[in-house]
Amino acid sequence: MTARVLVVDDVIQNVKLLEAKLTSEYFDVLTAMNGEDALAIIEQENPDIVLLDVMMPGMDGFEVCRRIRANVKSAHIPVIMVTALDQPKDRVAGLEAGADDFLTKPVLDLPLFARVRSLVRLKVLMDELRMREATGQDLGIKIGPDLSRNISLSNAKVLLVEDYIRVAGRIQSYLEDIATVTVDNVESGEITTPSLEKFDLIIISLSLSEIDGLRLCSHLRSAEATRQIPILVLVDEGDTQQLVRAMELGVTDYIARPIDRNELVARSKAQIRQKRYANRLRRNMQKSIEMAMTDAVTGLYNRHFLSSHLDNMMSKENDKRKKVSLLMMDLDKFKIVNDTYGHASGDEVLHEFARRISNDIRNIDLAARFGGEEFVVVMPETNLEYAHFVAERLRRSIADEPFEISGSETPIDITVSIGLAISGDNNTSSSKLLVAADQALYKAKENGRNQVCSQD
Repeated sequence: MTARVLVVDDVIQNVKLLEAKLTSEYFDVLTAMNGEDALAIIEQENPDIVLLDVMMPGMDGFEVCRRIRANVKSAHIPVIMVTALDQPKDRVAGLEAGADDFLTKPVLDLPLFARVRSLVRLKVLMDELRMREATGQDLGIKIGPDLSRNISLSNAKVLLVEDYIRVAGRIQSYLEDIATVTVDNVESGEITTPSLEKFDLIIISLSLSEIDGLRLCSHLRSAEATRQIPILVLVDEGDTQQLVRAMELGVTDYIARPIDRNELVARSKAQIRQKRYANRLRRNMQKSIEMAMTDAVTGLYNRHFLSSHLDNMMSKENDKRKKVSLLMMDLDKFKIVNDTYGHASGDEVLHEFARRISNDIRNIDLAARFGGEEFVVVMPETNLEYAHFVAERLRRSIADEPFEISGSETPIDITVSIGLAISGDNNTSSSKLLVAADQALYKAKENGRNQVCSQD
């Protein structure tokens, strides 16, 4: 996967070296010699990833990273700090400033390329989720300007896969202040901990004595329940080959032995935060989809979704289209409810009406608000006799139990008229079926309301 990479370093030789390496791997490279220029380029060019030196005159790399993270437009761009600093405290400082990784000069090619590609893949996924969230905001979902770094870490759950008891105990103690850690020693040759989807982070040792840790990583990435959970691997210092393989398998982060407590905590926090942020984006995306398909007052499907669904049911490619029944329902004299008790009470009636419809139809049936006080139920693979039975049951469920509303001390009586039509020789399209049901509904209204009428 290619990407636009911004290289930031005040030493021209370092810039040229990284530029040559990345260009040889078909990355598109931008360069900056100081922090101010880097921030300007990020604002204008929106790179996919930033390789950032720490020790620069004026604004150092830590401050540049903090400013990247503080800007809503750039907060989600991955940042790798590339520096001669090699102490654990330096890596922790970089991670706490918002860096995604911290590579020490001289940088080895394979780990660099693997890490860049891994972070770019993650950014592409997150960009897509954020784009869908933006669509949700356009539909009226109020998300707010939250950045991923503002996500709560409370009640975090971590699974540690480690068969060396002493190491497992030490890691548990390191993380006890930020998460509940469950240890799986893979004694049976596989992870046996149940409900893996509930974990915020999985840490896997790549030095397991009886099983290949990379194979466990591969299995977790291929399983539907765990493919979105971040994986942090424990790798031996200098084991470049294993690290590169792990990144290629989709591992999201790593820490080299000997394990520094503060670095492990910082990396774990970052991964948990990222996972919860991604979960929030997915929930908002689902909410956006639901809003696009459903009616806000009743919770039923809206007219737009009904049209698409019915068109599909009535298409020539659907061999069941001759067995589609359709109920068109209209609340009788509903204007009186709005005029007497107000539109808020009218909405209460509509909401309760929708609930009763949902309770009286099958799972394969689709109920939708057609507009105003009109509703439609699409019943696939249903003959006229059974559809009439369901329609009559719906009519009774409305008429026999008065509606309680906040605008009236006593429940009010509501009735519904229902028109019924079935697909066939005369109703060969969705529009014709709707017209036939509407005509049957008009007949029910003409005949005195509170009744079911079928097409002639």
